[in-house]
Amino acid sequence: MHKIAMPRGAQYIIGKLNSKGYEAYIVGGCVRDCLLGKQPNDWDITTNATPEQVKALFRRTVDTGIRHGTVTVLVEKQYSTDNIDDVSHTDYAYEVTTYRVDGMYEDHRRPTSVTFSKSLTEDLKRRDFTINAMAYNDTDGLVDIFGGQEDLSEGVIRCVGEPSERFDEDALRILRAVRFAAQLGFRIDEKTAQAMEQQARFLSDISAERIQVELTKLICSDHPELLRDAYLLGITKVILPEFDVMMETEQNNPYHIYSVGEHTIRVIQNVPNQPVLRYAALLHDVGKPASRTTGPDGRDHFYGHPQESAQLAHRILRRLKLDNHTISAVERLVLYHDYGISGNQTGMRAFRRFLGSLGDSNFADFLVLRKADMAGQSDYRMEQRSQRIAALEAMYDEVIRENQCFKLSDLAIGGKDLIALGMKPGPDIGGVLKVLFEHVLDVPEDNDKEVLLVLAKKFI
Repeated sequence: MHKIAMPRGAQYIIGKLNSKGYEAYIVGGCVRDCLLGKQPNDWDITTNATPEQVKALFRRTVDTGIRHGTVTVLVEKQYSTDNIDDVSHTDYAYEVTTYRVDGMYEDHRRPTSVTFSKSLTEDLKRRDFTINAMAYNDTDGLVDIFGGQEDLSEGVIRCVGEPSERFDEDALRILRAVRFAAQLGFRIDEKTAQAMEQQARFLSDISAERIQVELTKLICSDHPELLRDAYLLGITKVILPEFDVMMETEQNNPYHIYSVGEHTIRVIQNVPNQPVLRYAALLHDVGKPASRTTGPDGRDHFYGHPQESAQLAHRILRRLKLDNHTISAVERLVLYHDYGISGNQTGMRAFRRFLGSLGDSNFADFLVLRKADMAGQSDYRMEQRSQRIAALEAMYDEVIRENQCFKLSDLAIGGKDLIALGMKPGPDIGGVLKVLFEHVLDVPEDNDKEVLLVLAKKFI
């Protein structure tokens, strides 16, 4: 019998439900992760007790999804963890959900009704994939009706029961299948993949927020190259049609050996799995198809593609409901990802201005993206391009070493200093600071309070 080390909070809840005659198990992702030797993020519990019966047993509960049978039980620290010193809050939350059978699905998103059940088997039948349809408690051990353990050992993503029915119930499962395969390094069962391709169009019924969560997890996984599978199965055609255009845009140019899309996949693989960097990698060349021209020699050119890509990235990330910080950081990285590559932008003044324009997307992120971009290209003039990157790194080291000013907030004086000189508060102060900033971009050694105050007196 498989023994799973549950946290004390889960043991406490299951034990209390059992003591009152109810069934209770941990279920779903936490069971899967434990069998894979991973630490679960959440511990969900399923039971034949109704929500009202659960609430009657525990002192502190929250009706998080009462219509669908879910009650969150807040467990005091002494019952919740073995690592009490590692937590800063006093309670742990566990979602406890009543066995249920879903009614008809009409919109590929949610059931029209939910009926509570007394059968664990019926509850597990409605779950998405076999690896997520296992339950466990210390008394009964592992409950695996649909072969989830075997699929885990063989590395397979397979639907519970008939795939077309599972995807008709919730079309997001089509994208989730690719996401799980990418996170776990699994393959998708052939019958499951066929149903995914046939029903991918139903993803248009899913909210942008839910799509974005799954897409982010996919591209931030250890196997973001499975985005290619999403393309081949017709998924990106619905959720990210711009990527399909990229996959179908060749780059007849000596610097490239892949299509825009295949190049992009390799860039994603070569940046750390942080959302800003992965989205920047995904979208850095999204404007290339619209920017493509072909010269008399048959070579393709993509003039202005960073600007086009930045504008498209902004629209795409807005459509996907990403947060403002991520959108801004990605947009700036995309806009400047080719900086310095032509060899005519290497003056120190231009470089300091470039650093300031990057904002929150700092030089380290730019450098990672720039090197990953090169790694996804051909070897044509690679040494020359590498030297240009090395030159940018050397300039950055000089800026940091000499504490040179490259953004307005680095200026040695501020508005209060100008007011102390006699300037009246108002927009003129900002104008003077901007003029002084432009000056120190040219003459970085003048970023000294006394020097700048002397220069500022000219404007009073």
